[in-house]
Amino acid sequence: MNMKKLLMVAAFAFAGAISAVAQKTAVVDMSYILKNVPMYESANEQLKQVSEKWQKEVENKNNEAQVLYKNYQTESVFYSDEMKTKKENEIVAKEKEANDLKRKYFGPQGELFKKRESLMKPIQDEVYAAIKDVAEKNGYSIILDKASAQNLIYYSSKVDISDQILSKLGYAK
Repeated sequence: MNMKKLLMVAAFAFAGAISAVAQKTAVVDMSYILKNVPMYESANEQLKQVSEKWQKEVENKNNEAQVLYKNYQTESVFYSDEMKTKKENEIVAKEKEANDLKRKYFGPQGELFKKRESLMKPIQDEVYAAIKDVAEKNGYSIILDKASAQNLIYYSSKVDISDQILSKLGYAK
């Protein structure tokens, strides 16, 4: 690299560093904010209840398969080959039912995911809108979430605007 190029790269890096310093930055704690939004706690409780209900359904299907299997183990000596095959197929079908039900409820695009999305998205949208509004009114260029920022090593509590966000949402602390 020639000297001119090196100086140009250094100048751009220096200019970028100066503009980054000039940006106004703030920090929010999303977990703190969401804990103080009653609708979020209510949604979490609904999700917990429906998750427990569905988990019981899946467990019941698994238990049915286990009972079929135990019965098969104790009674298979009395079965003909044809009857053994029939009972084995019943066990496999029951296990498949349980797995299908589990996937339906708890899979990546399952009912729990859809329920969480329908309950949480409106709350998150409202919080993000409040953050955006506070950021624009106060001239913040960057807002970091301290709850999820792994690289956030230090921040001054003076730049934490979490209570301002709660106030904007109508949940003043």
